[in-house]
Amino acid sequence: MTSTPSTPEEAANALITLVDIMARLRTPVTGCPWDLEQTFATIAPYTIEESYEVADAIERGDMSDLREELGDLLFQVIFHSRMAEEDGAFALADVVDAINTKMIRRHPHVFEAADGRDADGQTAAWEEMKAAERAAKSKKAEDKSALAGVALSLPALLRAEKLQKRAARTGFDWTEAAHIFDKLEEETGEVKDAMASGDADAIEDEIGDLLFVAANLARRLSVDPEQALRRANAKFERRFRAMEAAAAKAGVDFASLSLDEQEAYWQGVKKTERA
Repeated sequence: MTSTPSTPEEAANALITLVDIMARLRTPVTGCPWDLEQTFATIAPYTIEESYEVADAIERGDMSDLREELGDLLFQVIFHSRMAEEDGAFALADVVDAINTKMIRRHPHVFEAADGRDADGQTAAWEEMKAAERAAKSKKAEDKSALAGVALSLPALLRAEKLQKRAARTGFDWTEAAHIFDKLEEETGEVKDAMASGDADAIEDEIGDLLFVAANLARRLSVDPEQALRRANAKFERRFRAMEAAAAKAGVDFASLSLDEQEAYWQGVKKTERA
């Protein structure tokens, strides 16, 4: 891994090589059969997967893996751009020009006159510009809703947060975070009612409502619900593995224990963590 920053020329040359590799992979007859049969739809899941692997490398603080995963993600951009070029829709240069234009437009305080705004001020201005861009797009589209453009392919929890933020900009929001607890209790009661009915569809529906309200509470408390759930996942995994290890050390098969015995291990692990 290089320890010195690359020059623009070095970065450009490396990118040219990657574009050439992609072109060869997609060249009919002489290219790779697998790459040749791919479409935007078949590649999209890989694009999403690579994004998650980038996030995973960041969370683990593994710079070597991050370098590799960023390369994999970049390759996805090249792949989609190549297919679009073959279809006559756009090319990689158009993709880069579009993001260059957008970044310059959204950072007038950097590329035009400095206005001394802080990070919060920039965040607010950024959201205003994005809203204006969406409004401009909506004039050309049929969907005029404030919720238009929130990608369906987003993870459900993340999409819930984005939908709620969009709705909040129209004034449709709780005035106090404390009010959301009443809604949580209401939704919990509806889950119980659905369980009592034995209606599987109703249970799924009410569980969804409960999760949606929980995401809203996280948003109002300035907590990223995806990050909060990842943290909870990590905590559960850490504690569960610790239980397994403790049972193994005692010469016990954890899976053979009763639930009460497993709970005792769980409480023991929690007590150790707090110590």
